[in-house]
Amino acid sequence: MVAFTYLAVAAAAISRSLAAPAPNDLPDFEMGPHNMVRRQDYNQNYKTGGNVNFSPNSNGYSVTFSGAGDFVVGKGWKKGTDRNITFTGSTQQTSGTVLVSVYGWTKNPLVEYYVQEYTSNGKGSAQGQKLGTLESDGSTYEIWKHQQVNQPSISGTTTFWQYISNRVDKRPNSGTVTMANHFAAWKAAGLNLGSHDYQVLATEGWGNAGGNSKYTLST
Repeated sequence: MVAFTYLAVAAAAISRSLAAPAPNDLPDFEMGPHNMVRRQDYNQNYKTGGNVNFSPNSNGYSVTFSGAGDFVVGKGWKKGTDRNITFTGSTQQTSGTVLVSVYGWTKNPLVEYYVQEYTSNGKGSAQGQKLGTLESDGSTYEIWKHQQVNQPSISGTTTFWQYISNRVDKRPNSGTVTMANHFAAWKAAGLNLGSHDYQVLATEGWGNAGGNSKYTLST
């Protein structure tokens, strides 16, 4: 899965005004019995099991994790526009699958999207149908789309599309993500976004994931 907010490794999740976040701007999700329960603050914090110790701060976050079943944590902004996102830090993986992405959601249509900068297994959340590639920020990205059926989302348990750009050259440390390039490439491939809800830089893991991340963000 793959549900995450307020990026700091994955995701200052995408397309909204990336100005300094204000308290209570971003949604924070916890698992409920049937969907993700929304709380109002500006940190992504989704976890289903294992040990995940998430520490957000004013311009980034750190997280250590072990035995994690599925989690997404990060730092970002609420609605905004497609600006460049610069991250500085590092991620180390000791077990399971771990990725760092710019991560976000849109509504109407409901879409969960990723620009994967680092994937421990080379693929991360990329699955479904590969639609092509784009060149951006010094690397090739593969473009994928995948339908999630009856899965947790920011609108409750439902069916929605995932759009994924997967960087071929892994970048776990520092770099800049030009989000406008990904939005344009997705549109050219027939992948339509809706109204942007939030975006974050996020760290995500599953499958008994272990490791750590620490990032600082700027736009």
